[in-house]
Amino acid sequence: MGIRVDKIRSDFPILKRGFTYFDSSCMTLRPLQVINAINSYYEEFPACAGRSMHRLGNKVTEEVARSRDIIRKFIGAKKKDEIIFTRNTTEAINLVANSFKFEKGDKVLITDKEHNSNLLPWQLLAEKGIIKLKVLSSKPDNTFNLESFEREVKDVRMVSIVHTSNLDGVTNPVKDIIKIAHKNGALVMLDAAQSVPHKVLNVKKLDVDFLAFSGHKMLGPSGIGVLYGKKELLEDLNPFMVGGETVKESTYTTRVWEDLPERFEAGLQNYAGIIGLAEAAKYLDKVGRKNIEKHEVKLTKKLTKGLEELGDVKIIGPEAEQRGGITSFNIGNHDSHQVALLLDNSSAIMVRSGAHCVHSWFNKHNMDGSVRVSLYLYNTKKEVERFINSLKEVKKLLG
Repeated sequence: MGIRVDKIRSDFPILKRGFTYFDSSCMTLRPLQVINAINSYYEEFPACAGRSMHRLGNKVTEEVARSRDIIRKFIGAKKKDEIIFTRNTTEAINLVANSFKFEKGDKVLITDKEHNSNLLPWQLLAEKGIIKLKVLSSKPDNTFNLESFEREVKDVRMVSIVHTSNLDGVTNPVKDIIKIAHKNGALVMLDAAQSVPHKVLNVKKLDVDFLAFSGHKMLGPSGIGVLYGKKELLEDLNPFMVGGETVKESTYTTRVWEDLPERFEAGLQNYAGIIGLAEAAKYLDKVGRKNIEKHEVKLTKKLTKGLEELGDVKIIGPEAEQRGGITSFNIGNHDSHQVALLLDNSSAIMVRSGAHCVHSWFNKHNMDGSVRVSLYLYNTKKEVERFINSLKEVKKLLG
């Protein structure tokens, strides 16, 4: 069964303004259901969880616990304690990078297509002499090189890898990657910011060790994200950010750390964000992520065909079926920012331009950036047609 895009679009009040939003890999739009859930916190029980024992505080505590369980089910985790709320994917990856008990000389393996959030934390650890960093090159078509990975992972302590690339939409074969990594004694950290919102993902079936994703890429609020970790691994991490709610008690010289997950959730949390994130997960489950994934691929195929017919367009990455809802491209030697601005100013079409926080890959390939179209459940075939027609006019203006 497909999805009712017209019904879905009615849940997004901002779409009534008539623009075309093709920048969901950066940040998705939010449906009324999520907006209302956020507002309910501020209007009905604007208090703190886990601290105040009055009725408002108890209500927040209940809602946070309920939300944690919804997220647990959303990714197929076994225990609620394995769900740590963070600000975003970036914080979740930094938490693992800075809390894991690495020994001097341990190696961490990443790919050449990592977002800065999954490059810089490891880069800094390497510069401090804590780890050695290895970078695995992709195949010429920008897909994952499994044969090379099998050779390079033999002496690695941790593999930290993107699941679906925000650069070109390619989804890595993580089930095989995790199996091979574990066979060689390596743990796996998965950047799932671009996969969790678009495809069914089960952490137990994958047997992944750590996984991170963000609310703002899955119809949820900004400033909220999730770190999943196997309980035994989370228990062994060093404290990262510390303060209120991270300890059971303290003296001037000692402290007793709190249990999971509170140990890694220092200070007052983004309660409205947590509640909104759970509502976003419920919304996506109702639509069905398998349906969303099929819808995106159909639109991407149509978009790809239109781009190829324009001529002088270079698409980054493999064929449409392997790019999900993301298409990055350049028109000749024209500046990607100029193309994006012209699309916005002439047709109210919103796309991303530049290096998409993957500067390392663009520098490696001597490119300044690209135009990126990222599609989601609320986009339509008519919008894709409108985009292609508008791009034709842009090409004429560029000469």
